[in-house]
Amino acid sequence: MTIAENVANVRAKIDAAARKAGRDPGEILLVAATKMNDASRVQEAIAAGVDICGENRVQEMLEKNAQGAYEGAPLHFIGHLQKNKVKQVVGLAELIHGADSLALLETISREAIKRGIVQDVLLEVNIGAETSKSGFSPEEIPAALESAAAFGGIFVRGLMAIPPICQSPDENRPFFLEMQKLFVDNGRKKYDNVSMDFLSMGMSGDFAEAVACGANMVRVGTAIFGPRNYQ
Repeated sequence: MTIAENVANVRAKIDAAARKAGRDPGEILLVAATKMNDASRVQEAIAAGVDICGENRVQEMLEKNAQGAYEGAPLHFIGHLQKNKVKQVVGLAELIHGADSLALLETISREAIKRGIVQDVLLEVNIGAETSKSGFSPEEIPAALESAAAFGGIFVRGLMAIPPICQSPDENRPFFLEMQKLFVDNGRKKYDNVSMDFLSMGMSGDFAEAVACGANMVRVGTAIFGPRNYQ
């Protein structure tokens, strides 16, 4: 199948999941996870109607940006961001999905202030309490939001999470529901520099389940571009 056909198929599944949950499909943003796809394939996805391009690797993002890969769509950084790479991402990516520590938030803040801009970020939640993953625990989110509110140069736009790998999409439902509750509960609170606009969760294997549980931003790679060749 072509990239355009795959995007149409993903859109149809998002539409069905949203309508079944009584939601407006138009409020769901489709992020194409473009890792290991060249500029021409990224442009195909944009032409097919993805809302956003999401890149995982800083060097790859810089190379493809220079080639005009993301023209026509906003660019987000959706991978793990090391502090020593922050200066290359701030101001280029409209939204950084994986702000996983106060130390990283502070580094982003300093770089954004230096550039005279405000950088949008999402707080990453380690929803499965996995030792192999970074991120805030659910219990740490209120304090993290209070701390983030004191940093200049950043604006927290919501939360993101990657649940544990499961054999079937419905196994992630408890994690997605916990994230949705965390998103709603903290959205009721008022912080400076915080607006809980985006709940980013769900990937190729479970994005429909994530939409059913409240995600309004899904990050889809394989279902759009096909399996990646890691050779």
